[in-house]
Formats: sequence, structure tokens, C-alpha cells
Amino acid sequence: MTEPAPRRSQPTLAEIREIGQPHSIRSRRNAEHWTAQVYGRRISPYLTLVALRLGLSANAVTWVMLAVGWLAAAAVATPGWGFAVLAVVLAHLQMVVDSSDGEVARLTRTSGPVGIFIDKLAHYTTEALVALALGVRAAGGWGEVGDHLLWTTVGGLFATVLLLNKVVNDLVVSSRAQGGLPPARDAADVAAPRSGGVARLRRAARFVPFHRMFHAVELCTVVAVAAVADALLGRDDVTRWTLVGLTVAVAVTGVGHVLAIMTSSRLRP
Repeated sequence: MTEPAPRRSQPTLAEIREIGQPHSIRSRRNAEHWTAQVYGRRISPYLTLVALRLGLSANAVTWVMLAVGWLAAAAVATPGWGFAVLAVVLAHLQMVVDSSDGEVARLTRTSGPVGIFIDKLAHYTTEALVALALGVRAAGGWGEVGDHLLWTTVGGLFATVLLLNKVVNDLVVSSRAQGGLPPARDAADVAAPRSGGVARLRRAARFVPFHRMFHAVELCTVVAVAAVADALLGRDDVTRWTLVGLTVAVAVTGVGHVLAIMTSSRLRP
């Protein structure tokens, strides 16, 4: 009589992909960043395997994601195009870690509200800090902040409006819950504005998707392009005008976001 094969203490890469990346997760309409589809879900299983071998919990991996995002913001605040490029690398790394923490949670069956909270905290604080850091960079760095308060003020305004724009989606969830309604379906017909004018503006935004610039990866990329341009030109004008343009864009996006929600079915039974 043959003895059963010993059970593996750690999953294989194939098992990580099967259990940690189910179709229900990869097909979500809004929850997957484009980097996950392009390369993140191909790389993350290797990181997940390392995390499992080290005995890290899913929440611990999410805290690592938060730390990487904050490092990206610190790089944005540091003068020089090299640090701006480093911020882009760190922002992409954050997205890979973001894929990994969910895989660890599904493999260890430890998904829960604490992990969701830390994940949201990581994304919200990273993007707000990158916006603030852009104001510091536009001022010339931490040593120049006192002499260029205008740019740090604009950076603070940018960060505030960006955060408000992100919080709006959470306000929909809490408003439905407090109103006694179940969570809204994550479907295009629910999010679609019923007003013809708003719907046309929303469709137009797909051709010029500037509203997508306010994720950490896109923000850091825009900052890096501006930093390289400034290095070539020998001044800080591109970074400063980029900050102004992003602040105007996020304000327009925020108004459009609220209008789209109010004219859709997201707040209705």
C-alpha cells in the first residue's frame, strides 16, 4: 500500500494564479487598474510566493504597499529628474504589491474589512501625498518651501480636491447603507447618467481621459515627464504649470463625477 504524497505547505505558482486570481476578481469593472492586466497579475504571484514563505499576512503585505506609495511621494518631493523617475518605478511597484495582498488574502482565506480599510488608506494617502509632494517640487524642494508658499498652497488645493473626488464613491456606499438600500450593482447601466447632457460629456471624457491622471502611477508619470522637460530647459516652469493644469483638471473631474452620480441610478433603489 502506497502512502499518500505529503501535502505541500506552500502553493505553487499555478495554484496562486488559480486561487488568488479568479475570473470574478480579474473581470471587475472598476477595481482593476490597467497595470494589473498589462503586467501586474503576471508578476504578483512571485511576490505572493515570497510573502507566503516569509509567513506574511495579507494585511502585512498591504502595509508594505502603503509604505512603497509613501516612498514614491517622498521621491516626488525631492528635486531632480532622477527622483521623479524613481517615483514612477515605486508607483508601479505599489500596484504589483496591491495585486499580491489580495492573492495572499484569498489563499489564506483571511479577506476582511481590515484589509479593505488598509488598502483604501494606502491608495488615498499615496495619491494625496503625491499631489502635496508635487507642490513641494514646484517650490524647489523642502528647503525652498518658505520662499515659494504659492506652489505648496496650490499643491495642498490639488491634494484636497483629489481626495474629495475619491471619497465621493465611498459616500455613495455609505449613503445607500444609511438609506436602507443594498450595495449598488457594479454594472455600466447603473453608473450611466440618465441625463443626456451629462451622458454626452461622460462619453467625450473617454476620448480625452484626463480623469485617469489622478492615480499614483499616472500622476508620477506626469511628474517625471515634467521633471525631464525642466531638466532639458534648465528651469521649473513645466513642473509648475503641470501642477496648475492638474489642479484645474481634478476640479473639473470632481464636478463631473458628482453630476454623473446624481443623474445615475447609483443612489436609487
